[in-house]
Amino acid sequence: MAGAAALACLRAARECQLAATSFSDDQAAQGLAITAELRAHFLPPTASTQAASPLLQLPAELLTAILSRLDTRELARLAATCRSLCRDAPTPPPPPRQIGPVEAELRRRFETRDLDVGSSLPEGTTSWVACLLKRDRRDAQMRQAPLAVEDEHSIFVDKGGRLLTCGCDYLVPRLGYAKDPDADPYALRTIIPPTPVPSMQDRRIVSVATSQNHSLALSADGEVYSWGLGDVGVLGHGDSDNRAVPSRIESLSRIERIAAGPKLTSAAVDEKGRLFTWGWGFTEEEDEDEEGVKVEFEGFRGLGYELDAGSEYQATPKQVDALSQERVVSVALGDGFTLAVTDAGAVFSCGSNWDGMLGHGPFEGEVLPRRIEALAVTGRRFVAVVAGNRHAFALTKEGEVYGWGGHHANGHGREERTPQRVAALIGQRVKLVNARGSASCAVTETGELFTWGGFDSSFPGNLGHEGPQGTPMRVAGLNGVEIAAVAICRTHTLAADADGVVWAFGQRVALGLSGRPEFDDDAVIRMPTPIPTLRVRVLNSP
Repeated sequence: MAGAAALACLRAARECQLAATSFSDDQAAQGLAITAELRAHFLPPTASTQAASPLLQLPAELLTAILSRLDTRELARLAATCRSLCRDAPTPPPPPRQIGPVEAELRRRFETRDLDVGSSLPEGTTSWVACLLKRDRRDAQMRQAPLAVEDEHSIFVDKGGRLLTCGCDYLVPRLGYAKDPDADPYALRTIIPPTPVPSMQDRRIVSVATSQNHSLALSADGEVYSWGLGDVGVLGHGDSDNRAVPSRIESLSRIERIAAGPKLTSAAVDEKGRLFTWGWGFTEEEDEDEEGVKVEFEGFRGLGYELDAGSEYQATPKQVDALSQERVVSVALGDGFTLAVTDAGAVFSCGSNWDGMLGHGPFEGEVLPRRIEALAVTGRRFVAVVAGNRHAFALTKEGEVYGWGGHHANGHGREERTPQRVAALIGQRVKLVNARGSASCAVTETGELFTWGGFDSSFPGNLGHEGPQGTPMRVAGLNGVEIAAVAICRTHTLAADADGVVWAFGQRVALGLSGRPEFDDDAVIRMPTPIPTLRVRVLNSP
């Protein structure tokens, strides 16, 4: 076989010498000489495995010409005899691409959160650094909130990461300041301009959340601080003590998202996407049926797990095991119910379902999180959820808004027990949604603010236009202003523009604007007004 392969090469080389005009006489002579050596080389059986074939010494074009003259069988024989010609080993990978320190840090952040950045750049991008920066900034914008409001107070995160508050303190320590021990505990304390919380000046804050009774602040280090009314363990410290100043929740670390519910519940999501909840978990409620008769019924507060026997609350953060196989990317707390979105875009709900807030249709409550099928069948990927008192919204990756629950602020002007797309926002690409109490709002990708709800006419001005509004309506007083963050409640609204300027309207008591703080018609700001000297931390795409 070896001899036949050598002779085939010899014949091919001779044909090449006679036929190819591109080869010089010297090249042809060299090819014939090497082929002669090749014949002798084939004779010792072990030589072919110990040395490279002399054919490899030929000019590349001559070697190609020779091999092209061999048929498949001759090539097979040559391959079996001269293994150095086969090169069957896998091609070594190219040297790794040099990664700079900025890209390395961005990749570390995504790996820490178990997020896959992919192996190839998305279509339309040419830089890994720019791509990762944009994605990280977009994710941060979804999980961080520089504004939080409730009826009598407001909380801010300024550009330097300082925690500021303003509004009223009465019985419940909402503002984060320790009271003078000699002062009347029932005295009303009012702070007009947004003022830094003294005990938090050495912490850099990135996000805040609040309810009527308690508040949470998230630091850049992933630590969570709580203050306010401590009933039913809602502050997460293992007791029911009130705390006038923010105190760190020791059992939580590396947290990325926080939420404060209106009925003494709290939630946090860590960098691995694990959901933790605590606070009020079970109670008996009293309500009226359709005929106005008072009825008692059991309600679940939406913690997402069964409480220990005989207990009605969870005093320290506890992981929601029912979602342990999911990565939670957004969480919202309403009046006795919880919503969560996973990185796969699925929306889950649990808790009480009095006005269809869970989105499942029937009015039965759910102790454990259950996926909302009406959203699953849309085929959309959801990225965020928000909750008012008894209504809720889910936002898709494409900027579509679905609303359900009580009709006053769900965007439809009628009660919806299952999620429906908000018709008034079709054609708008929404980037942010916010809700609290009976009021709701949305911010489009171009920065326009829409508000609706506010059925309680005793607090005019919180929507930026006159009277209650059943469906979304653009706030005309912010024409030309690009809104980047917003917080709304029953009494007032705060909206931060792309430069961090905060525009306030509604009841003056918690707007951070000078003037009379009392609740009367003269203390209403109906047109959006900037808060002097305040700039909050907003995140826009780079």
